[in-house]
Amino acid sequence: MAVKPIRYRGETFRIAYDIVNPEADRDLIFLHGWGSSKEVMKQPFAQAFGAWRHIYIDLPGFGKSSNDMVLQTEDYAAIVDLFLQNLGANKEAAVGHSFGGKVATLIKPERLVLLSSAGIVLPKPFKVRAKIALFKLLKPFGGTRLRNIFASSDAAGMAQNMYETFKNVVDEDFRSEFAAFDKPALLLWGTQDTATPPVTGETLAKLMQKSEFSLIEGDHYFFLKNRHPVISKMEAFLETV
Repeated sequence: MAVKPIRYRGETFRIAYDIVNPEADRDLIFLHGWGSSKEVMKQPFAQAFGAWRHIYIDLPGFGKSSNDMVLQTEDYAAIVDLFLQNLGANKEAAVGHSFGGKVATLIKPERLVLLSSAGIVLPKPFKVRAKIALFKLLKPFGGTRLRNIFASSDAAGMAQNMYETFKNVVDEDFRSEFAAFDKPALLLWGTQDTATPPVTGETLAKLMQKSEFSLIEGDHYFFLKNRHPVISKMEAFLETV
């Protein structure tokens, strides 16, 4: 692992990263989902795509990368862009899982692979809406302790700035950003994904002009449990770069 300091909006972010196949002349950027890290992305992919230089990044506030600010998704993309410039990397292709899919879309690679990307907001079930309403009612009396009781597993126990960041990004509707992406895109989704259900991938496929959509057996982390068909589809897609 290496760490590179990146200055953004007057703050220094220490960005942790790993490089695989450092002698390869084409760059393949991997961006993990919320609450995850580069290690999750390395598990299924580090031994694949031998003709590419893999760049695995811990996004600010996750893994070994620092963050003391409240950020928007656009800030994450700007920081990743600065990091890639500093590293001297190109954006021939990027792979983004869940939240990382939104960031990967914003950095505008030549080829984009989305793995169960976040960004298509679906109506919340009544139980969830009732929980949110109760939290807002009790919030003035409970502070951080109440937040930890009501927070989803994605937000529980995190630092206040990351909790505020989570609130900024969790319900973003990225339809317009996805529709604006005009390069080739491969959309892969898990058949049993409940975090970003397959219908969100189908919606994305209709929005993105040059996309292809496939379902693969598995949940939100289908690429960990069923890596071989994922890698096969990605290899075929990346061969045309």
